[in-house]
Amino acid sequence: MIDSYQFDSKGLPIHCETMGSVSSDSAIIFLHGLASNATRWRELTSNFSLRDKSYLLAMDLRGHGHSMTFQHYQRRDWCTDVGTLIEILNKPTILVGHSMGAQIALDYAAQDQTHLRGLLLIDPVFPQALTGVLKNVAHFRWLFNLVAFSLGALNRMGIHKRHYPYRDLQKLDLKTRTFLAENPDKDIADLYMNPFTDLRYMPIANYLKDLVEVSRKLPSLADIDVPVLVLLSSGASTSNVKTNRKILSQIPDLEIKTIHADHWLLTEKPVEARTIIEAWCKERLDL
Repeated sequence: MIDSYQFDSKGLPIHCETMGSVSSDSAIIFLHGLASNATRWRELTSNFSLRDKSYLLAMDLRGHGHSMTFQHYQRRDWCTDVGTLIEILNKPTILVGHSMGAQIALDYAAQDQTHLRGLLLIDPVFPQALTGVLKNVAHFRWLFNLVAFSLGALNRMGIHKRHYPYRDLQKLDLKTRTFLAENPDKDIADLYMNPFTDLRYMPIANYLKDLVEVSRKLPSLADIDVPVLVLLSSGASTSNVKTNRKILSQIPDLEIKTIHADHWLLTEKPVEARTIIEAWCKERLDL
């Protein structure tokens, strides 16, 4: 049964979708990617074999979904939100992050590893490995940042400030699988990297902030002193896989598994990804 949990972080209510019991001896926190929300993890958590043994929390990151804000924020604020939640839970915790969410998990773990038992990263992205549109964003991140801050200021003044509907990404995944099965010549990246669709569900300023933060450099990965499992897509369309592997090799306790997919493993290979995630979390949390 899907439940919800809300906590306060720096004056902003942060929303989580939850499965399992808060009284469990451990927790697994799921962090979504760019222009996404907690429902990115709903299919996985609903079928997760450890949901009766560990408390599962999928966050709506600051500026997304039910954690919407028109205030300015950066990756460090997401890290603060994650740290606040971990401190509140006060139990052994694994962070699971996809894409931008994986960046947040890495950044947080480089600063504080209290209560952390490991990181599970799905297609983490690094500025120096970005390709395509995201590579161009990295080159002009100062401009995107300026535009995002300016638009955000207008929103805070009440201009174009409105309610945004909550996007159900589990339903989108099911629809996408059917579409791709019927249209094998189509590319999932064309469907899941469409800003015009994303902007129906979040402010332009927040979308640009996501792009800016994805292109922000990460701290030294050599400082991460917890076990890390990385699930890499064999044909990721957002970044160079070889460069990703080289950067990830800085992590002392690292394991990499490759799955034949693009960049959306939870959509493309949900059962294979879930099986690996379950087994690794079970081992790390002694369940």
